[in-house]
Amino acid sequence: MASTQSRDAVLEDHPQLLPASPTSEYIHSSILSLSILVVFELEIPIKDSKTITLLRDQFLPINTRFSSTLVRDEKGAQSWKRVDINLEDHVKVPHFPTGLPPSTYDDYLQDYLTKIALDRLPENRPLWEIHIIKYPTSNAAGTVVFKLHHALGDGFSLMGALFSCFKRADDPSLPLTFPTKNPSLKSHWKAEAWKKVSNIAAGCWYTASDFVQSVLHGTVLEDDRTAIRSGTPQLEFEQFTISTVTFSLDRIRRIKSKFAGTVNDVVVGIIFYAIQLYQQRMGQVTTGRRMTASVLLNTRMVNGYQSVNDMLKEKTWGNHFGFLHIGIPSCSNADKENPLTFLINAKKTIRRKRQSLAVYLTGRLLQMLKTIGGPED
Repeated sequence: MASTQSRDAVLEDHPQLLPASPTSEYIHSSILSLSILVVFELEIPIKDSKTITLLRDQFLPINTRFSSTLVRDEKGAQSWKRVDINLEDHVKVPHFPTGLPPSTYDDYLQDYLTKIALDRLPENRPLWEIHIIKYPTSNAAGTVVFKLHHALGDGFSLMGALFSCFKRADDPSLPLTFPTKNPSLKSHWKAEAWKKVSNIAAGCWYTASDFVQSVLHGTVLEDDRTAIRSGTPQLEFEQFTISTVTFSLDRIRRIKSKFAGTVNDVVVGIIFYAIQLYQQRMGQVTTGRRMTASVLLNTRMVNGYQSVNDMLKEKTWGNHFGFLHIGIPSCSNADKENPLTFLINAKKTIRRKRQSLAVYLTGRLLQMLKTIGGPED
């Protein structure tokens, strides 16, 4: 309570300060600092002469957080503070050797992404950067990388912000739009409410069991040591390398239509199957081993793309997500398993988890612990 009163007093003395959300505080601390890399691959060479103008006229006005820093009061509570911004400090243009083949620039790009992923964003300026790579790779004539701190918002918010800066290729006078078939927020909420009422008994059981499981995983339960979990202390601070793999979205859509699933079901199922194949290649049998994945869940009551204006109007901008703890299925011989089995299991598990309110209870619990122990705890 004292911490809350302290923050309220600070905000009254400094009306330009806006309190950071609890989630933003969790992912921006002395222990944890999460950033998102958004990579745009362009079909034509980059001309960066209009970069500053685009950032000033279109990007910064989207949200005041893009021209604010996070400051802490004497209790450690964080707030957003508007600052003067020098856009040149946020634009990075790396220089590689010239005249190399695109495949070589693939390696340079991968190394560069790894480097900027490890670098912590400066605290004395707004928490974002744009990196312009003018060298042709195997996939693009040029590459633009946005690095944005997760405290600014989740992927849903930040992608909406970046898309709002673009125009349609067929008519540059019009903003970028996406087709949508989702119902309104109100009707979606009614459908979800009716669904939960009709399954109230199962929902209560799932909520209780998932909440207990989530608390245990966060405190006493540990996954077994495997090829994907070494158990090495402070592994998150070790050097790592970013590598990519590309899947055709059209193929994923065709796959999901085969078993009436979602794109998310397909992606999760593919990852689970790949984990089994990897561990088998590493000479490990996964049968009987406890392995758990944290699957990101969008907690907004929307289904589909929202423009920035819609997010600001309906107050869905920011970090609105939770994590579902999902057990990774095991098998004795991944080469003999039908990959579709992993997709179907992922679909069933995620749908069952969506009937649970454990993700919201876990968020409340974290908020209570933050109030008692402070933001850094």
